[in-house]
Amino acid sequence: MAEERFTHIGDITGEKPLLSFKEIKIKVPWGHISGKWYGSQNVRPIVCIHGWMDNAGTFDTLIPLLSRHLPFLAVDLPGHGLSSRIPDGCYYNSIDNIFVIRLIMQQYNWDKISLIGHSMGSIVTFAFASLYPDKVDLAVGLDALKPHQRAIPKQIETIATRMEEFLKEDERNRSDSEPPSYTYDELIDRLFVGSFHSVNKDTCQYLLARNIKRSKLDSNKFYFVRDRRLKYYNYQIGNQDLVNEMARRITCPYLFVKANSSTYFEEKKFYFDTLSVMKENPKFELAASEGTHHFHLNNPEKVCETINTFICKYRPQDVPTSKL
Repeated sequence: MAEERFTHIGDITGEKPLLSFKEIKIKVPWGHISGKWYGSQNVRPIVCIHGWMDNAGTFDTLIPLLSRHLPFLAVDLPGHGLSSRIPDGCYYNSIDNIFVIRLIMQQYNWDKISLIGHSMGSIVTFAFASLYPDKVDLAVGLDALKPHQRAIPKQIETIATRMEEFLKEDERNRSDSEPPSYTYDELIDRLFVGSFHSVNKDTCQYLLARNIKRSKLDSNKFYFVRDRRLKYYNYQIGNQDLVNEMARRITCPYLFVKANSSTYFEEKKFYFDTLSVMKENPKFELAASEGTHHFHLNNPEKVCETINTFICKYRPQDVPTSKL
C-alpha cells in the first residue's frame, strides 16, 4: 500500500487549489524530482525553484496571478517536498542544484530554460545563468541576489561544524523510529517561528502540505518529512571576486526583486558590490516589493504585476512544441 503524502493544502483540508495543476515526477539517477505543472504541457514552462527547506508550495499563491499564456513548473529540490532524497552517506551542496536543472532540461529536451527562484532558488538561478548564459532566456530572482559571503575564519568553522551535525542527521535518517509529531496547529506555529515570522500564519499551510506526513502512532498528528540533513547543507559558492565574475557572465534578461522588510543575509557592501556589476547588463531590472523574505507567498498581489510585465516583455508568445 502506497504511503499517504499530500501534494497541496486541499489534500488535508478539502479545499480546491487556487489554480489546477498536474503533479509530475521527473526521473533522476537517485529517484525522482517532483513538481507541480500549471497550464499547457505543449509549451516550455517557466521553472520555479523554491528556497532552503521550502518546496514547490512556496509558489502556490503567486503562480495563479501570473500570465496564463505560459505554463509554470514549480519543482521540489532533492530532499524537499515530494522529491527523492539523495542516498545515505552523501552530502548536500547548493551548487548541486545546477545539476538538477540540467537533468530537467535533458529529460524534456530543452535547449533553453526560463527560471524564477526564491531565496536559495534565486541563488541557484544566479549561478545557473552565469554558468550557462546561452541556455537561459529569462530569469527572475526573489530577495536573494547572489551567493552570500562570510568572513573566511567563519566559513572554515562553519564547514567543520555543519559536517559534524550532518553526520548525526545522516545516521538518524537510517533509523526506523518516527520523528516527533505535532497537531496541525502546532506545525503552523513551528513553521511561523522557524521562519523568523517571515511566513505569515495564514500562508504556512502552502508550505506544510508537501513537507509533512500523517503520524502512524497518532492519526491526529503529523511530522516533517523533509530530509533533516538539509539543515546542515553546504551553501557556499565561492568568494566575492568569483561571485562578481559570475555576475559579469550573465547576459539574459534578469529581474531581481528585493523585499523591503527582509535582511541582506550578508554585509550590505557585498550585495551592492555585485548589484553594480549586474547593472552592467542592459537587460537587468531591479525592483522592490513590500513584505518579508517570503513576500511572494504572503503578498503575491504586490509583486505579480512587476513579474508579469517582465515575462510578457521577454516571452510574449507561447511557442508550441511537441508534447513534453
